[in-house]
Amino acid sequence: MTKRRAQSSHSRARGSRQGASSEQWLLLLGVAVVAAAIFGTLTDLPWPAATIDLRRPQRLTMAQARASNALVPIAVAKRRSATRFRFKGGPAAREQATECLATVALYEAGDDRDGQRAVIQVVLNRVGAAGFPKTVCGVVYQGANRKTGCQFSFSCDGSQVRRPEHDGWDQARRAARRALSGYVYAPVGRATHYHTDWMVPYWRASLVKVATVDSHIFYQRR
Repeated sequence: MTKRRAQSSHSRARGSRQGASSEQWLLLLGVAVVAAAIFGTLTDLPWPAATIDLRRPQRLTMAQARASNALVPIAVAKRRSATRFRFKGGPAAREQATECLATVALYEAGDDRDGQRAVIQVVLNRVGAAGFPKTVCGVVYQGANRKTGCQFSFSCDGSQVRRPEHDGWDQARRAARRALSGYVYAPVGRATHYHTDWMVPYWRASLVKVATVDSHIFYQRR
């Protein structure tokens, strides 16, 4: 009987030591976590990279996008001259084309005169280029019935409802009429694409940068 009691006491003592050891380890672990959290707030070191999904593209800030775009040189020597646009259609069709051109110019460039002319030239260049609709309004509203994928963002992002434009309408219409009568805005050549300088589109590397007009960058096909 005495022997059994001694063994039982020994087992309880060993269990107590193991319990105390586990509690000590948990306490140390808790202290380590708190210390790491405090260290992280006091330094500029990032948390482990395992928390970052490198498969997802990172968004660029406006400053980073502008710096990236500035590194791409303008290939002036490769810029091809645009030809005079010849409108084929009656008075009603011409008026419709004028409104389409004026609308895209206004919503894409605001009341900036050169910006409006540049946008209009891009539209007319697309009419004559392979892979685009063959009418002015067809080019302007290409993809407008989709929530994403429209060629000119104003036509599918709700801008016309959310942000109606007023200033610059007369100027845009005059620019549209001149372009339909053969006026060429030479600075952008035969550019078929453009974007603002605070973004970097996925297609940038596949085209040739040929001009900048205010905050817009223009590209032509290779």
